[in-house]
Amino acid sequence: MTVYFIGAGPGAPDLITVRGAEILGRCQVCLYAGSLVPTQLLDRLPDGAEIVDTARMPLTEIVSRLVRAHEAGHDIARLHSGDLALYSALTEQMRHLREFDIPYELVPGVPAFAAAAAALDTELTVPGVGQSLLVTRVSTLSTDMPPGEDLATLAATGVTLALHLAAHRTEQIALELAPHYGADCPTATVAFASRDDQQIVRCPLERLPAALAEAGITKTAVIFVGRVLDADAHPGVTDSYLYSHARMTKLRSDEAAPDAAAHREDCHG
Repeated sequence: MTVYFIGAGPGAPDLITVRGAEILGRCQVCLYAGSLVPTQLLDRLPDGAEIVDTARMPLTEIVSRLVRAHEAGHDIARLHSGDLALYSALTEQMRHLREFDIPYELVPGVPAFAAAAAALDTELTVPGVGQSLLVTRVSTLSTDMPPGEDLATLAATGVTLALHLAAHRTEQIALELAPHYGADCPTATVAFASRDDQQIVRCPLERLPAALAEAGITKTAVIFVGRVLDADAHPGVTDSYLYSHARMTKLRSDEAAPDAAAHREDCHG
């Protein structure tokens, strides 16, 4: 049988993908991160499904549960919050499943930064302002950041930042980013994106520690830093070339070119 690692999305239960919802509907066992995954998703499981909250379980116990369910002949849903590609502790679980020769499949989900950008009515790549997004975090009591990925080094790129798992380190963020982005650089923080208790805080970088403290935001938040957050005020902002008159004219010209060439051949044939 198969272990399906499913990205549950950022919080709203209807932001799971169609594929993820369909797979949930046929799995007899579900292991989910109870501290982050909405419990409404568990209603999609078939009647009588075994449900295991892994919020307080070590990796060895999680793997043991997966192995037992596989040996019992069940398909298993392993629900993670957001998308599997970011901060999901997925790699070590897959490594252990390979050791036991247990097949698995990855089903992507809506990442938290995408839901946060939607909450802000914001495009994160604005022509003439910024075309790159750097997704990162800061060192905490969890996994350390590798050499060269400290915040000050990454900030030297000057691109728009999406900071996960960092709302409790705002003093560090403001201190290390200000030399590269400026104290007046716009920031926008979205806590519990897409959930009923969603919070949004906008402020300049220098105000970030005080603003988040006033809002009581210390976790489950995405912090954006960059000029794209106030793109209309940027002197370089421009419309995308994708739908520009110049591109449409070129496309029509290119489409007409073969007909023109064929006409010339007919005339001289």
